[in-house]
Parts: sequence; C-alpha cells; structure tokens
Amino acid sequence: MASNVTFIGAGNMASAIFGGMIESGYPREAITATSPDDAMLAPLRERFGIQTQTDNNAAVAEADVVVLAVKPQIMHDVCVAMREAVQGRKPLIVSVAAGLTAETLERWLGGDLPVIRCMPNTPSLVGTGASGLYANRLVNDDQKALATTLMEAVGLVEWVDEEVLLEAVTAVAGSAPAYFYLVFEALEEAGVKLGLPAESARRLAVQTGLGAARMVQQGEGEVDPAQLRRNVMSPNGTTERAVNHLEQGGLRQLFLEAAEVCAARAREMGEELGKQ
Repeated sequence: MASNVTFIGAGNMASAIFGGMIESGYPREAITATSPDDAMLAPLRERFGIQTQTDNNAAVAEADVVVLAVKPQIMHDVCVAMREAVQGRKPLIVSVAAGLTAETLERWLGGDLPVIRCMPNTPSLVGTGASGLYANRLVNDDQKALATTLMEAVGLVEWVDEEVLLEAVTAVAGSAPAYFYLVFEALEEAGVKLGLPAESARRLAVQTGLGAARMVQQGEGEVDPAQLRRNVMSPNGTTERAVNHLEQGGLRQLFLEAAEVCAARAREMGEELGKQ
C-alpha cells in the first residue's frame, strides 16, 4: 500500500511534485494537498483527482509523509499550528522551503521527528528539475527511498551527507537557472547587435543551450564538459577565439564569486528565519 503523502501548501512547486508523482504511477488517492482557500484547491481536485483539505491538522492526522511547501516566511506559524497533530502522527517531514534548517523545522514541530530538507529548482515545474536532499539523524533508509521517489518525479536527485552542503546545492542548482537565463539574455542582445532579429537570436541561443546540455548528459561518464568544449574549438578558429576572450575576461572567477555570495546568502537567510 502506498504511503499517504500530504502537501501543506498547494502552490506551483507542490503541484509540480504531486503531478509528477501521478504521472509516474503514484496513486492519486494517496495524495492530499491543503490550502486555507478552497477556491485554490478546486482546480487541483479536478485536474489531478487528489484529496484536498482546508484544515492542516485534519490532513496531517492521516499522513505518513508531510511535505512542507509554504513560503519560508510563514513556515513558523504553520508548523506551530499543527504541532500537536504532527506529534500525534510522527510522519516523515519533507521540506522544500529554502533556508530553514532541519533542526529549526523539527523544533517548531515539537521535536523527535525524521526531517528531510530538499532544495529543488524551478525547472522542476517542467519535469527537469535538480534537487539536493539532506536527511536528519532520525530518517531511515525506507524514508530516504520514499523521498527520492517523490523528488525524482520532477527531475534529478542528489543526496548530501552534510546539511551545510545544501548551500552549495543552492549555488549550483537552486539559484542557477537564473544564471543560464542571464546567459540567454546576453546572447540574444549580442545577436541583435550583430544584426539578427531578437526572436531569432533568442530561439538560436535557447536551442543551443538545450542541445549543449543534452550532449553533456549523454556523454556523462565518458566525455566531460571540458572535452566537449575542446571538440568545438578548432585551432585558431572562431570558437577558440570567443572562448579565450571569455576566459581572459575572468568568467570562471565570476561564476565562483557568484556561487560564493549565493551560498552565503542562503546561510544568512537560514539564520534569520531560524530565530523565531
């Protein structure tokens, strides 16, 4: 029998996850989503055929897994309000909220709970996400496997052994889609300045990014990105000149610094939110 999974929050990320679960064959009758606004839940009932509930406590009372999918800024109040129900059930807690540590969530929910933190990214909304997961001391192997199943429904899953490494996951995956969007913007602008129509420049840049990513994925374990780059760089050719210009401009150092400030901000946010 499938575990009962309750999503506290029914926004885009929650619906992406349970939508992916259903597409992967997870029984829809074992999935519940909550929101204080039933008008938000009605379309989900119609589209996915899942259970819905406006009362978090009632939903938690039947849950084997509780996925916390509300904004970090309101998480404290949400957790405290359902603390008694959670303690009565002792479900696995899975959080997709940025910044909030496992210790903080466990404390807000009354303690002595298995907690998994998940750092997904926005491409999860289209089934091509990348998520980093960390489990606290009380999570068993079966619960880790179940969490893997949940998040693989929307993309790649990578486990980390230390919670602090989720800050690195944020830097290279959670926030990183924006880096690629910036690259697409820059290439589109460059194409326009070189005479291309904006729409053509965008389509060419985006398709090239998609193709490059697929080549890296297909060559994983055999051909790394550095070798693929060298394969395109004919001696004294156009690509070599362009790549050398990017290297001389400090592109690698800029990415390193961007990742470092991203990870530092993730750490700061966790400290700020955890003071409640």
